[in-house]
Amino acid sequence: MDLEREKRFLAAHAAGHDRIYRYFRRRTENAATAEDLCAEVFRITWEKTEQDDSLSVMVLFGIAKNVLRNHDRSAVRSASLLGALQHERDRDPGTDGSPVHDALGQLRAEDREVLLLTYWDGFSSAEVSDLLNTSATAVRMRLHRARKALSNLLQTQPEVAAT
Repeated sequence: MDLEREKRFLAAHAAGHDRIYRYFRRRTENAATAEDLCAEVFRITWEKTEQDDSLSVMVLFGIAKNVLRNHDRSAVRSASLLGALQHERDRDPGTDGSPVHDALGQLRAEDREVLLLTYWDGFSSAEVSDLLNTSATAVRMRLHRARKALSNLLQTQPEVAAT
């Protein structure tokens, strides 16, 4: 292990940990979340020590700002997904029968998954590719095919075509 790298990291940790923790504590809902985000900052910092000789407190706060932004986006997505799941749970399955729901049910599982992750959960192509462990290009192609298949299915349903 590179001793210089470890020294730089430990110095940055000693100089910035409490300030970074307080930064997160003021902006998050509880201490555990603040500690988790703080740990994420130092994980990323450890990875950057190979590339960057300077690990100032400002570098740590730059990383912290990005970590907080990702946390906030994730929280919004989670709230949206919970709302959608709550809606799905509260929905009476016998009364739905919506053409879109029916058409989604007829799609291939892979196509339905990419559509739901993109349009229901709001993930970008890059994020979907991470979730599905494939390339963003493959996700975009799959999304294109899924939209086309869904469109074809919806056009064959008389209720949707008439509206």
